[in-house]
Amino acid sequence: MAMKKKKLNFFGFAFAFACLVCGVVSYGSEPLSVLSFLENDAVWAKPSSLTTYQPLMVNLTLIHGAASTGAVCLDGTLPGYHLDRGFGSGANSWLVHLEGGGWCNTVRNCVYRKNTRRGSSTYMESQIQFTGILSNKAEENPDFFNWNRVKLRYCDGASFSGDNELESEQLQFRGQKIWLAAIEELMFQGMQTANQALLSGCSAGGLASLIHCDEFRSLFPESTKVKCLSDAGFFLDAVDVSGNRTLKNLFEGVVQLQDVQKNLPKSCLDQLDPTSCFFPQNMVQHIETPLFLLNAAYDSWQVQASLAPHSADPNGFWSDCKANHANCTSSQIQFLQDFRDQLLNDLKDFANTPQTGLFINSCFAHCQSERQETWFADNSPLLDNKPIAVAVGDWYFDREVVKAIDCAYPCDNTCHNLVFK
Repeated sequence: MAMKKKKLNFFGFAFAFACLVCGVVSYGSEPLSVLSFLENDAVWAKPSSLTTYQPLMVNLTLIHGAASTGAVCLDGTLPGYHLDRGFGSGANSWLVHLEGGGWCNTVRNCVYRKNTRRGSSTYMESQIQFTGILSNKAEENPDFFNWNRVKLRYCDGASFSGDNELESEQLQFRGQKIWLAAIEELMFQGMQTANQALLSGCSAGGLASLIHCDEFRSLFPESTKVKCLSDAGFFLDAVDVSGNRTLKNLFEGVVQLQDVQKNLPKSCLDQLDPTSCFFPQNMVQHIETPLFLLNAAYDSWQVQASLAPHSADPNGFWSDCKANHANCTSSQIQFLQDFRDQLLNDLKDFANTPQTGLFINSCFAHCQSERQETWFADNSPLLDNKPIAVAVGDWYFDREVVKAIDCAYPCDNTCHNLVFK
């Protein structure tokens, strides 16, 4: 299929970056809403091939038994999920997709977050679109369209891994319990007899799919094919443009506030501190279940919020570059190339493991499995002449070995790059 370079402007960052931060995060003493920071003056130009696209709408289901085990959102409300039943040959196959949406790393941030859909089911949509990997149409999702497809809503602020509370602020950090309650509910709904299962997630949900990958595998007998997919979840412990480590500071707050360490791999904690073990680069070597990593080499969220946040660039030297990579200076491009080099270096051992899969394209993008135009469409991103959906399917069903790593920017003309006004 002929491919043209596609750059998408986005309106409504919560739609285009559906898996990103909705609450406030703080870098040092500076509170910053990453959502509003990235959303301002952004416009989404929908590709012409999708103008008549009618996505499936799926209802929200609250887990009514969750409160008895303490499995509640930040504000104490019930967690929820969206389920579309499988059919035909996929009736006994399950895909569980973990929603993303950043993290809250301070009491102030979590108090703000609990009044949003990222911290309370009170504010969650009663219906959401199932697109991309969640689509129920073979022409949009060739390998998983007829599976039981689930999206687990994210309302804890620690990638479904915290277990703590702060009574004085009426905050419940119960991500791990939400995960367990949801899994129990889905097993009751029929997942216990699955012959195939895939745990996936995007952004903070992509990190969660790493954290819970082996735990997910342990739910099923050996005869069940179980694998995991992390989309845009490979967050790097990288140095920002000021020489500091913005994301490490954020993760340290999350891990300490929400008592995440009790749910991280013990084999990692025997070697490193809990914050380091929250980073995928230190976690993936401890995951035994077959795992696929889907990531843009110049991940837009990491560029915006980890490499060049306002706290690291108060004079706005990076503002034009962050809005549109075409505006980057040669020194800024080199900084981003160094970031890509770090990513590829951290993936070397992972790439050499036989059961793993990779799709690392040199795009300025984020969460490519959830959006139809990047997952599987006429002009989707390609590597080795394959769209993401085909690459993931080939890996999951053992049709081919998939270790696709793109050449460096600007060689890929199939990217759907995020551009902001």
